[in-house]
Amino acid sequence: MEALAHRRYTIEDRLTIDVDVYQGKDLVTSTFALNEASVEKAARERMLEVVVGIDGRPLSRWGCDGVVCATPTGSTAYNFSAGGPVVWPGVEALLMVPISAHALFARPMVVAPTSVMVVEVLAGNESSGVLWCDGRRAVDLPPGARIEVRRGSSPVRLVRLHEAPFTDRLVAKFGLSAEGWRGSAERRRRAAEDAQGATTPTEDAVV
Repeated sequence: MEALAHRRYTIEDRLTIDVDVYQGKDLVTSTFALNEASVEKAARERMLEVVVGIDGRPLSRWGCDGVVCATPTGSTAYNFSAGGPVVWPGVEALLMVPISAHALFARPMVVAPTSVMVVEVLAGNESSGVLWCDGRRAVDLPPGARIEVRRGSSPVRLVRLHEAPFTDRLVAKFGLSAEGWRGSAERRRRAAEDAQGATTPTEDAVV
């Protein structure tokens, strides 16, 4: 509360995505996501047949378990588990990652923030799919459904009370080993910690 009162914080705007679901020409559902919108197969025993496109042009057809459309914020969530790239939050981009696709060209893709990503559930599918947004909101996708994903009209604004570079957060989140690093920033950090420990020997106990 003290930090907020004295404006000792930084503000980050995080890119979001708007998601529209069409059946034929009819708009069925409109929603949004901060992390990702994932199109997944509804039946465990069957693959989902989809065709994907970027900016109004067809790109590839996949028989797959699903497709993840993610933001940089969501790059360390479902996108990461599906084999997608880690993208720093300050990068303005959108990601499309196939899940277990049976196709020659099935690679994670990073596209422009102005691009529109499309996933169409092919009409010949023997089973339906399901759309999950941030793992919380689900929409049933019958064969023939079309999902359009674009940059969200409104970002999510985060207030950060402590300086924490994304690299440091990434190391902490995944328990990455950085042993042996001798960068100048690390030397300054250690020197500051040593100096603080020398001047306030009981601080840790008080906290």
